[in-house]
Amino acid sequence: MLRSEARQLALFPLSAHLLPGGRMSLRIFEPRYLRMVKEACAGHRDFAVCMLNARGDKVLNQHIHPLCTLAKVVDFSTLDDGLLGIVVEGTGCWHIQEILNESDELRVGRCLEQSQWDCIVPPGDGQMQLMQSKLKEIFSRFPDIEQLYQQTHFSDPLWVLFRWLELLPVDPLQKQNLLQEKDCRKILHFLTELTH
Repeated sequence: MLRSEARQLALFPLSAHLLPGGRMSLRIFEPRYLRMVKEACAGHRDFAVCMLNARGDKVLNQHIHPLCTLAKVVDFSTLDDGLLGIVVEGTGCWHIQEILNESDELRVGRCLEQSQWDCIVPPGDGQMQLMQSKLKEIFSRFPDIEQLYQQTHFSDPLWVLFRWLELLPVDPLQKQNLLQEKDCRKILHFLTELTH
């Protein structure tokens, strides 16, 4: 279900994926995206991280899947190569209704916020416990991932499932379909099959 009030969001299409509650380090170098980050930090216009559609026509802006994640900048620095480094956090799912190109080729979407998920997984669910345990292992084995997060929420099923969807090389269309259905059990079953 979509909420009614549309917002204009700058769009940042990536092959890596960000979902609500997730964090990601980015190197920003293209002028259009430097402007996007500057405007976001100044409170002029927010931006969303989008999934690229390899089969879509770029000229017609069909190369961006419709479900995207509103992002906020939580940290920034100048990297060793002189580029801007930022850490972003996903704050909510949005649906792109229309995409326009600005003069510097920054894409801007007219977007609608999606309603919150109801993620009900029974306590003690064996599949969920396994996914939580494996995710903890990944965080401990890869400090670069763990350091992105001031807090982790391994007891939150949706947080765990979203982290898995970010980390695993799943086709973006498959992720879009799972996100549209908003069924935690379906995602859990899909991820369990994928990681065994």
